[in-house]
Amino acid sequence: MNNTLKSGILAASLALIASQVSAETTLRLAHIWPATSAVHTDIFDVWAKSVEEASNGGLKVNLYPSQTLVKAAKAYDGAVSGLTDISAVVQGYSAGRFPLSEIAQLPGVTESAPQGACILQSLYDSGMIAQEYADSHVLFMFSTGPAYLHTREKEVKTPSDLEGLRMRRPNAVAGELLAQMGASPVGIPAPEIYQAMERGVVDGLSFPAEAMKVFRINELTKYHVQIPYTSSIFVATMNKQSYDSLSPEMKAIIDDHSGMKWAKIAGQVFNKLDMEGMAEAKAQGDSIHVVNDPLNDPDWSAPLKQGTAKYLNDITNNGAKGAKDVYLRALELGQECAS
Repeated sequence: MNNTLKSGILAASLALIASQVSAETTLRLAHIWPATSAVHTDIFDVWAKSVEEASNGGLKVNLYPSQTLVKAAKAYDGAVSGLTDISAVVQGYSAGRFPLSEIAQLPGVTESAPQGACILQSLYDSGMIAQEYADSHVLFMFSTGPAYLHTREKEVKTPSDLEGLRMRRPNAVAGELLAQMGASPVGIPAPEIYQAMERGVVDGLSFPAEAMKVFRINELTKYHVQIPYTSSIFVATMNKQSYDSLSPEMKAIIDDHSGMKWAKIAGQVFNKLDMEGMAEAKAQGDSIHVVNDPLNDPDWSAPLKQGTAKYLNDITNNGAKGAKDVYLRALELGQECAS
């Protein structure tokens, strides 16, 4: 083989390698959970590896857990602006931005993470809440199980026991309900709760059993009210330009890793963690008070129903169109998604 031919083959090989390298797209996915948590390992890491495998390496996903790329309160803005390519967003940290979505957190709507994920994704797929995410490209919606009530020093069995307590609230819905029960709601992002509890900034919190384990808050609490009065909701969403710049083939892969399929995967992970979180509290010997049907409970029903009505009226008065329709549909989906 002469030198000219060798040079030609070498040049062609280098060009092929260069084209393959340039064809690889790296997506940055940011979220708030610790890298050691099952939310990271069993949802986002699994999602990233599945995307990379399906694209034969054409798409690479770098994960940024624990707010290392963007703070929780700015996660949605990070995806919209392109600071991240993909953000897992806690809608409750952006007060007033997702009022219709947060209806899925109201009492009586959901009793488990899989059910909550199904309700939320169904509301989005039907178009009833889609406008709230028009400035990003939604991948999938998901939810915690019920956010129970947990306290350090005072046992809570009825709403009156919350009078005067400083309670961390996960979102505006929970804050309104806690205020109806006489507590003082305090907004603190999940990764900052441990320090706030340890320093006595709050007396207790509203948190799903999953998060009590993931963020190690069970270590600091002794009393728990197992009451399905609210939950927290999330969305994994993508920067529009990042999505639009992909080839049709790569878009199809992202589309295949979106929607109800991945909402259900996330819901199952959170459900498992909820069970582990409650088991951890029981193993500590903590006191657990159970309220199975709060909307019909003589102590709890009045403040929860009042809080629900006030939330729906407030967001309607602030311009959220169709709030009561979304609420009624969410209740219907609760039955459909329970099967």
